[in-house]
Amino acid sequence: MTGALLTLTGITKTFPGVTALDNVDLTLRSGEVHALMGENGAGKSTLIKVLTGVYEPDAGSVVMGGVPVRFSSPLHAQHGGVSTVYQEVNLCLNLSVAENIFIGREPRRLGLIRWSQMRRRAAQLLQRLDIAIDVTAPLSEHSLAIQQMVAIARAIDISAQVLILDEPTSSLDADEVAQLFRVMRSLRDQGMAIVFVTHFLDQVYEISDRITVLRNGKLVGEYRTAELPQVELVAKMIGKELASLESLEDRRPSLAAVERGDPLLAATEVGRKGSLAPFTLTIHKGEVVGLAGLLGSGRTELARLLFGADRHDHGRFAWEGVPRSIQNPMAAVAAGIGFSPENRRTEGLVPELSVRENIILALQAARGWTRPIPRRRQDELVDKYIAALDIRPANPDVAVSNLSGGNQQKVLLARWLITEPKLLILDEPTRGIDVGAKAEIQKLVVELADGGMAVLFVSAELDEVLRLSHKVAVLRDRRVVAELANDASLNEESVMRAIASGGRS
Repeated sequence: MTGALLTLTGITKTFPGVTALDNVDLTLRSGEVHALMGENGAGKSTLIKVLTGVYEPDAGSVVMGGVPVRFSSPLHAQHGGVSTVYQEVNLCLNLSVAENIFIGREPRRLGLIRWSQMRRRAAQLLQRLDIAIDVTAPLSEHSLAIQQMVAIARAIDISAQVLILDEPTSSLDADEVAQLFRVMRSLRDQGMAIVFVTHFLDQVYEISDRITVLRNGKLVGEYRTAELPQVELVAKMIGKELASLESLEDRRPSLAAVERGDPLLAATEVGRKGSLAPFTLTIHKGEVVGLAGLLGSGRTELARLLFGADRHDHGRFAWEGVPRSIQNPMAAVAAGIGFSPENRRTEGLVPELSVRENIILALQAARGWTRPIPRRRQDELVDKYIAALDIRPANPDVAVSNLSGGNQQKVLLARWLITEPKLLILDEPTRGIDVGAKAEIQKLVVELADGGMAVLFVSAELDEVLRLSHKVAVLRDRRVVAELANDASLNEESVMRAIASGGRS
């Protein structure tokens, strides 16, 4: 490793009402893999967009090779030696491998593409990455891992000195990750500076030389990977030092005892390649099961598999002791499962519809569109849940888009409660809402469990998970690494240590 190749100093970027970056520094060195870490909203994406010319910073400087620079666009950044490969590779599957590598930069003579030269150069570039494939074949014939390599080959062919990899392993299996890491090590050894953005802790410690941590738009610090224990990294990302973590025992409500016996839902070695490693989980009637883990650990993926929103390709389900296929949301709803997704605006609510129409949506879908719910029955049900959840304004005909975030979340909960589910899956139900609405939803979860409903509760806030759950399943790197009974000895430190250790004692 050598001295600084690229330095960002005092970077500040604001949007209306939001300070996305506040006086952030980042130093990249030649021949080094630098991990950029932080939870959702920490500022990682904004910092990358400032560096690559998508955003212009409000303050701060960028110096590359000792010379101040200010990139005006991603293309300008590429010409300056900074290339980015995003999580969703921007490739044309119908074109050949060679065409994808040189698209827009094809070698030409007298206006005609020199196909043989392009194919030869493409093969040489991939050989540099230790990839031997037919460059004339359509890209669609290759795996996602090979598509990532093609995107990297295209990036480094533009005289890249800095390569930014934004969540490159999110859809890769273990063998494909190992292949990518071999390429990253080779490029590092050739003197390239690599920025590695990921939520997988094991991968950070396997491949990176240095770590920069952001939290809430501010720089927490820069650390040598070998000198930063994983549990300390988790604490820095979350923003709570282990020594000062507060026990939540005295703040937990008294949860009703869960009757044992056959579980309501039993998932045995259920998994999906490239999404979530096989896991086993049981949920009993009246039980709140919390899912804990860092962003990207697989919490949402697990919830979607249980609801059939993503089709599992491994394992089996049993519902009330009987084997049952849950391969799609219709099968889940028919069994008695409701699902409130994390992104209520794009995956949950229909903003153009009224509060009434959003609330009855799931019940009407379960009945079938040829059996419309009578308007009088609609009014009875909708008025009942508007009152029960204190949805404001209490006007069922107002567009749901006009409600606050907390009230929109209540509408989504009403939609599923109206179907009287036996299991309710709540993915980040309190994110982005005010303290009062959050407390109301937490109270509702406890009341539902006391009434016999099973709840799968997903939250990035550990204190919230511990306050509500009978047991906690801990995820890390798309695996369930521990299942912890929520007794008097369990606290945030215990969960954080389980995350950091991967469940190992």
